Amino acid sequence: MVVMAPRAAVVALLALVMAAPAGGHAAATGATAAYPITLTDASGTRLTVPARPVRIVSLAPSVTEVLFALGLNHEIVGINDSDDYPPERVRGRPRVGGAIISLERVMALKPDLVVGMPSLQHDQLTRLRMLRLPVLAVDAASVDETVDLIRLLGRVTGRRRQAEDLALSLQRRAAAVRPSIRRTAYIEVWHEPVLAAGGATLADDLVTRAGGANIFGNRRGYVPVPLEEVVSRNPQVIMLLYPGRDRLRGRPGWTTLDAVRAGRVFDLPTSLVARPGPRVVEGLELIARLMRNGR
Repeated sequence: MVVMAPRAAVVALLALVMAAPAGGHAAATGATAAYPITLTDASGTRLTVPARPVRIVSLAPSVTEVLFALGLNHEIVGINDSDDYPPERVRGRPRVGGAIISLERVMALKPDLVVGMPSLQHDQLTRLRMLRLPVLAVDAASVDETVDLIRLLGRVTGRRRQAEDLALSLQRRAAAVRPSIRRTAYIEVWHEPVLAAGGATLADDLVTRAGGANIFGNRRGYVPVPLEEVVSRNPQVIMLLYPGRDRLRGRPGWTTLDAVRAGRVFDLPTSLVARPGPRVVEGLELIARLMRNGR
């Protein structure tokens, strides 16, 4: 049994639901799509994929969204407990656990490829490798890294053309986003304990691309912050990755913040702004619109 400290458990669960790690994508070696494919993944582990995978287990919501977007409906034999999109595809699909993966369930599915995120699941991915399962570790903490992740998964799964079409579409849409005037922004991930999205997170990248300046952008990952420090930094925009806008007025000093007084406090859909997947540019477009127009 694995026992987590309360704050560590909250961070792990939130990271899994968002699947927004602070890290980089795997790097493939070789230029062709022919098998076998050998690459070094995001955990620094060398992996050889001998043939096109036909039984894939996804351990993260963002990975699952990418795989479905590439047309791998029949190949996906197992998913994470937190997977919720696309709803008609994940419904009824075998689940292999949430923040804690059931190694037994994964093994029972006899996968020829397991895809997970080392920033969240490093130890569990190591255990799966020790069971001689083919594990691919991927991470992405920006739009550019998400595009690279999509291309990598397309190459590994034999869906290179579909991946390239999706990647180019996302790049075009991202390039077309018009940034707002420069505003300071506070991105709150959770309220008990209070966690902010710092630099090297997907939410930070989206806010920056949309014209914002993250007040905790000089800190890496998801970080605990004192409420008094948020007040002292007086952000012009507040973005919450959970439904909690109404409760902010009860915090001491927060009614005087520029963001609160101007009505620029927004509840954002976590799956759009914190998952490095096919819908990431929807999140960018939403943030840019909110920062520019306030609605």
